[in-house]
Amino acid sequence: MSASVAVDPTSRRTFLKQSALAGAAFGFPAVLRAANPNSRVQLATIGVSGQGFTDIHNFAAHQKVAYVGFCDIDTANFDKADKTVAGVPHFTDFRLMFEQLGDKVDAVSVAIPDHMHALVGITAMQRGKHLYCQKPLAQTVWECRQMQRWAKKKNLVTQMGNQGHSSTEYRTATRLIREGAIGKIKEVHCWCPLTGNERTRRLEPPAPAPVPAGVNWDLWLGSAPYRPFAPSVYHPFAWRDWQDFGGGAALGDFGCHLLDPVFTALDLQAPLTVAADNSGINRQVWPVMQTVHYEFAGTAFTAGKTLAVTWSDGGLRPDRKLAALPADVQLPNLGSLFIGETGTMVLPHIAGPRLYPREHFADFKYPRDLKGLNHWHRWIDGILGGPPTTAGFDYAAPLSEAVQLGNIATRVCLPPPPQRGSNTQRARDVNTLRWDSANLRFTNHDAATALVTKPYRAGWVVPAA
Repeated sequence: MSASVAVDPTSRRTFLKQSALAGAAFGFPAVLRAANPNSRVQLATIGVSGQGFTDIHNFAAHQKVAYVGFCDIDTANFDKADKTVAGVPHFTDFRLMFEQLGDKVDAVSVAIPDHMHALVGITAMQRGKHLYCQKPLAQTVWECRQMQRWAKKKNLVTQMGNQGHSSTEYRTATRLIREGAIGKIKEVHCWCPLTGNERTRRLEPPAPAPVPAGVNWDLWLGSAPYRPFAPSVYHPFAWRDWQDFGGGAALGDFGCHLLDPVFTALDLQAPLTVAADNSGINRQVWPVMQTVHYEFAGTAFTAGKTLAVTWSDGGLRPDRKLAALPADVQLPNLGSLFIGETGTMVLPHIAGPRLYPREHFADFKYPRDLKGLNHWHRWIDGILGGPPTTAGFDYAAPLSEAVQLGNIATRVCLPPPPQRGSNTQRARDVNTLRWDSANLRFTNHDAATALVTKPYRAGWVVPAA
């Protein structure tokens, strides 16, 4: 049984004053522990179940990691974590964990619902803690930008938890694209079979119910608008369905996976425009199916001055004819399609890339020398002065912003037209949002600009860098 830590009954007002002083005190870059090669990275994890447990398991396997804190709003989640690493102190409030552990923490991993990524992550970075944060980096475009700025301001080693980024399959695919295996890229399609409200299939919140023993519901809500607890629809797993907490079970969950090799291979940054159409949306949950149309500035790896990237979910996917597939091959259930000048690449999630038409690449030798990297250990090694991370926040923020820009387009798009053809194109033109990344605004849609950020509950405001 791991040790327990008593929670100090500090009032929120007192704590916020202390936090402000602490934030001011940590105005210097974090000191890498590589100065002493025999030292260990003292790690705390916030969110210890689900993906958080997977992160604990992987970090604990690094010989230079020493766990110093487990934090979770649900005390029932500690038992499983304790079986992986015994004797780690427990906390339910991340703020009090930082207050009590202080300099005993070098680095923090965060695996909690999206709506709290920014506040928890920035609280850690203000105190000079290196940060590993699950994807997407944050819930809003503005929060993603602040995460990037705080990491740079504090000179921290960061990594986003899109672990497929380090896989052999994705690394091989990006190498083939960059080496011109199918020529310069003309367009890209990504698709996911899940619906936006996959976990609950609900349209409205259910009736409230008592909060289970051991769950701190106020802490779970954090910066989100207050709503009463209900079983099985928010905590512990279905929160992605709800606009107040996540970005949908499709784009919000898989966007940073499927768009990752697209961004990496083609050196993409912020989109120029984004538009969406969907099956219908309300203010509570994400649509059953949607298509998001991005336009990016062209790069050295694209065929034109701009690049179209299309996201589809809820059972929608591109026409298989675009991939030049043979009759006996189907598109994967989940993946990406790169259309190049001299061929196409189909990239399942996560499996090896395949090039088509088959007859054009019958003698093609796929590279076998790229090994997968340990995404978790790469972050720890970076803290210790090793190779830099490849999914640090300078990269992860633009990728996550693109995901959240797609969600904004979905929330403001007009209903789909009754017929296809010219009406569809006309609706898309009307829905097209023109993005000014430097100023974090849409130049043609004030209501969409309002969704770049969000209101916060009193006491839970995300600080700007």
